[in-house]
Amino acid sequence: MDVIFASARELAQQIRAKRVSAREVMAAFLAQINKVNPRINAIVARLDDDACLALADAADRALMNGGPIGPLHGLPTAIKDLEAAVGFPQSKGSPIHRHLMPDADSVLVERIRRAGAILIGKTNVPEFGMGSQTYNTVYGTTLNPYDHTKTAGGSSGGAAAALATGMLPIADGGDLGGSLRNPANFNNVVALRPSVGLVPVAPTQIPFVGVSTKGMMARSVDDVAFGLSVVAGADARDPQSFASSTDAFAGALQRDLKGVRVAWSIDLGGLPVDSRVRKVLEARRQTFEDLGCIVEDACPDFGNVNEIFLTLRTWASWTIYKDLLAEHRSQFKADAIWDIESGSRLTGEEIGRALVQQGLLMERMRKFHERYEFLVCAVNQVPAFDATVPWPKAIDGVTMENYVAWMKTTYWISTTCQPAISVPAGFTDDGLPVGIQIVGRYRDDLNVLKCAHVFEQATAFGSRRPQGI
Repeated sequence: MDVIFASARELAQQIRAKRVSAREVMAAFLAQINKVNPRINAIVARLDDDACLALADAADRALMNGGPIGPLHGLPTAIKDLEAAVGFPQSKGSPIHRHLMPDADSVLVERIRRAGAILIGKTNVPEFGMGSQTYNTVYGTTLNPYDHTKTAGGSSGGAAAALATGMLPIADGGDLGGSLRNPANFNNVVALRPSVGLVPVAPTQIPFVGVSTKGMMARSVDDVAFGLSVVAGADARDPQSFASSTDAFAGALQRDLKGVRVAWSIDLGGLPVDSRVRKVLEARRQTFEDLGCIVEDACPDFGNVNEIFLTLRTWASWTIYKDLLAEHRSQFKADAIWDIESGSRLTGEEIGRALVQQGLLMERMRKFHERYEFLVCAVNQVPAFDATVPWPKAIDGVTMENYVAWMKTTYWISTTCQPAISVPAGFTDDGLPVGIQIVGRYRDDLNVLKCAHVFEQATAFGSRRPQGI
């Protein structure tokens, strides 16, 4: 068994069956980390090798002694640096928090730890998770494994790059405007942005914004589902969270897609899309048709989705970071300052209108999905761009008005609160990964996973590894 590229589900089964020890698994991943991480800078704040191996030994002893064994028992993982994890710094990519050591786990980390995963470090993020390009002044830039001159995306860029290179079997992430889907797309891995409320978000200062989510990433749809079986489900600390049958995520994902109606809109009704991305995705329409889907050109009415998203995003940024900005302005990047200060100029009426309009958008989407079970579109409007560039200034000749404008194919979907997955769909002529986004009905995450799994099995693009790893 090739340990570092084995599925997380299979690896966990092998450990539980004592066919391979947690120590052997840890040693294999540490060897890969020591080989690859210095080149791409995905895992940060890592424990030293001896400490990691000692934790693996403890996992083996627990298994031998018949102690409680969770689904992820013995699997090494690193936690996104936006998450609080006891024993690790929570820098959030900011020098202001370089030495912050949380005294409690977030709910997400609590569940991953309880499932038996071994935490060995953090995965790199942009400053405060703002923007979909993973660079910061604390740990530096994370590079794309398929081309080291390109970005790994963000904000879960470190997690995606680590998965693509076999440094981790499974990873966590969060998604406001695309932070799970964008880096999965750029790194040829899989990530589901769950329905808002499927995975509890706590602690949080704003529990009712209705946009941000937490979720899992992996090299396959099956492993993303496996991860969700651990982290999904209601928690009293998140009033938006809802009960779900997590056992369903642990089961088989096979499904017959014959007769399933799919709305096809690569550009969501006219957004600029780089010709290289469009070329790859247009070839995938036939895949859905070959699977028996009824594919029709159709797009929901997104209305004033930009106003909704940017209002809610910048209001949240101002609410959370205004005091920190006032005290440490010189240590914030310019785009973060723009984001936060944009929120300071909002009126109560504007925030209220955005919430009302979001409700109307969700109702339009509900009606749209009465005819179409899935909406298929681009994940990113561009391939991975130069790692020295903070964000693309133009797409297909259209100027981007701010640092998140190039992410509209993800953040428009975020605003609907619906589940959306990024699954590998091919490569540009120069070898950069391109994913496809499958959007499903609100709280119908399982069928989104099933559709993506069938697509993945039919295409197998996710099996193509970066060279030289």
